[in-house]
Amino acid sequence: MPPLVPPLRGGVGPAAEGLRLLRAVVLGTVTALLDVVFLLLALPFAGHPAVRGTARRLAVIEARRLRLDPAALDLGTDRPDGRELRYLAARVPVGVLGGLVLTLLVYGVGVAVTLVWSWGRGLPFDGMTPSVPLLAYLLLGGVVLLFLDLSGLAGVHALERRLAVRMLGPDPADALRRRITELAESRAGVLEAVDSERRRIERDLHDGLQQRLVALSMLVGRARRGRSELLAQAHEEAQQALAELREVAWRVYPSGLDSLGLADALAGVAERSGVPVKVVCELSVRPPMAVQTASYFVVSEAVTNAAKHARATAITVEVRERDTMVVVCVRDDGLGGASAAGGGLSGLARRVAALDGRLRVDSPPGGPTTITAELPCG
Repeated sequence: MPPLVPPLRGGVGPAAEGLRLLRAVVLGTVTALLDVVFLLLALPFAGHPAVRGTARRLAVIEARRLRLDPAALDLGTDRPDGRELRYLAARVPVGVLGGLVLTLLVYGVGVAVTLVWSWGRGLPFDGMTPSVPLLAYLLLGGVVLLFLDLSGLAGVHALERRLAVRMLGPDPADALRRRITELAESRAGVLEAVDSERRRIERDLHDGLQQRLVALSMLVGRARRGRSELLAQAHEEAQQALAELREVAWRVYPSGLDSLGLADALAGVAERSGVPVKVVCELSVRPPMAVQTASYFVVSEAVTNAAKHARATAITVEVRERDTMVVVCVRDDGLGGASAAGGGLSGLARRVAALDGRLRVDSPPGGPTTITAELPCG
């Protein structure tokens, strides 16, 4: 399930985050008043689909204001249980509370500005003239009140987020059952992918390498009977057999990942490809070995498919970091029409799903084809 709270973007400081929080509370106060008007007008028609649709759209607006994912809150479909209307009714008091806290903040800032303006011009304020004890008292009291007010704003914002997640989010038991189902499907997919890979390796060994070794044995036998001109042909067959054996071994597990790392292993894929491949690998730290292995196989399978089936003339491979994920993107200028349900790509999807990742295939007829794998590292 996608996260309900998206991670903060890099470079966002406390001041910027505080301004976002203040803006969210201000907008929450305004939308609370609008929600009151909507509820008064809509409650007599609560069961009408149009009312439910409007309530859902208002709930989506509130989720985005609170930086929550509407898809994770299951706000994309019509639910006849009236959960959105109950949420809008429940958040009205919280929005009004936020308005009261904002009013206290504005009043306190106004009093402080008026006090400084009056004393700056040498005028008494409410019968008070500045002195050191009075200034120290007002400064200490103002800092404490400002801290309490800002804490109230943060508390209102946190309360609104928890209320939205609690009332709009999926039922915990349903989410747990869905997660168990996903894990069971992922486990079955991994087992199927392993069996499919074993069958492919056996087929490569039987149909390719075994036949070549038989031919090599026959050539050596004929050469021993005095036909020395066959030794050169036997040597060539041996070199091709070694190349095929190395290729099969790399399909089983790319041993270069252990010593060279993902970038060099992908460079090897580009060198062995019959189509020009540009590789861009920008990773600040080395991902877990399982993520590197899955990334390698995604690139290897996508490059092979583009060269064999899509008639591509250029392929671009990009491996980058995004938050806590490694994103692998392979693009080619081939004919397109690749299907995620195909044998090779479906196996990749199962391999990626085993790591709780996602594989997307965008391949319209006529091309281009883009295969994107998102692999979590956390």
